[in-house]
Amino acid sequence: MNTKADSSETRPEPSRRDILYIGTGATAAVAGGGMVWPLIAQMNPDASTRALASTEVDLAAVPEGQIITVKWRGKPVFIRHRTSDEIKAEEGVELSSLPDPQPDNARVKKPEWLVVVGVCTHLGCIPTGKEGEFNGWFCPCHGSTYDVSGRIRSGPAPSNLEVPDYAFLSDTKIKIG
Repeated sequence: MNTKADSSETRPEPSRRDILYIGTGATAAVAGGGMVWPLIAQMNPDASTRALASTEVDLAAVPEGQIITVKWRGKPVFIRHRTSDEIKAEEGVELSSLPDPQPDNARVKKPEWLVVVGVCTHLGCIPTGKEGEFNGWFCPCHGSTYDVSGRIRSGPAPSNLEVPDYAFLSDTKIKIG
């Protein structure tokens, strides 16, 4: 018995039809990718949205005790330069008296600077600054009152003003977003 002849297999030569199948399959794959790519690419945000993803703010011109409002992602952001008396008062608040208890130091990165999104957590109104019983923010639409730390103190709002993601780039410059 000749084992050499038995172990060798004869492979058929590729025919024209096989080459056409491979070429057609490759062309269909490239065409499918060409059609899917624009559908995926159109889901990316446009340049104007990406430009609003973050904003830098120079805090050097903000005097102690003042609030400035900047726009970020189409929303107002309140930046408050708090006084030492305001900081002491907010750190001394009894957490059990708050509807949404959160310590002051969990809401700030530097005690003298408070950064919050200026949208009421009740129905999305814009509260006014340095008003209300706690000299923080007051939403005139439904009467929600926030303190100098942006925590809800009274009214129908269910939670504190949101603290956006931000970082200090230097002592006088922050980047929001």
